[in-house]
Amino acid sequence: MALASNYYQNLGRLADFFQQIKDAQAPDQLTQKLLKDWGFTSSNDRALIPLLKTLGFLTSDGSPTERYQNFRNQSQSAKVLGEAIREAYKDIFLIKQNPTASDREAIQGKFKSYHNVSDLVANHMTRTFLALLDLADISTPPSSSNFGEVKEASAEIAPEPLQGNSKISGLSGLHYNIQIHLPATKDVEVYNAIFKSLKEHLVD
Repeated sequence: MALASNYYQNLGRLADFFQQIKDAQAPDQLTQKLLKDWGFTSSNDRALIPLLKTLGFLTSDGSPTERYQNFRNQSQSAKVLGEAIREAYKDIFLIKQNPTASDREAIQGKFKSYHNVSDLVANHMTRTFLALLDLADISTPPSSSNFGEVKEASAEIAPEPLQGNSKISGLSGLHYNIQIHLPATKDVEVYNAIFKSLKEHLVD
């Protein structure tokens, strides 16, 4: 069960903030001082740091995570944010697989009951969630090639036609679907060794 309780009231600047993350060099730590240097000087802007921690962009001490770094890749940023939202607001997606602003009433009701908060606070949480959703792509997961982790790969290998006096006829088009579950690792040599072994034993 997961449902973030963070909310940010200055939502008109939310897109600017995430754009700033993509444009600026990743800091050693994202601090309140750095927020001010970026132009986010309102007291409401202080909520941005805990929000990023909830989304998995920052560690507890404010250091950027791998997700933060991946988000800075312009071609993947919307998908990275989408993945973060699915994790932080998992319970919303149990109500609706692809929630939109039209589901606002149900979403707000979920926030209110889950966190036992007032209508006003539940409204702030809902508005924050929907504003994040507008910046994200929740349709597909991020590409594994860009995140240093290969979760699953499949290979289709067609054997040579049957030769000799085989008692089985008409199977020259037979093929096998082999599904390979690869270990999660950033060491490319592990994958090279696996596929080399497959080639030697199944192809050659």
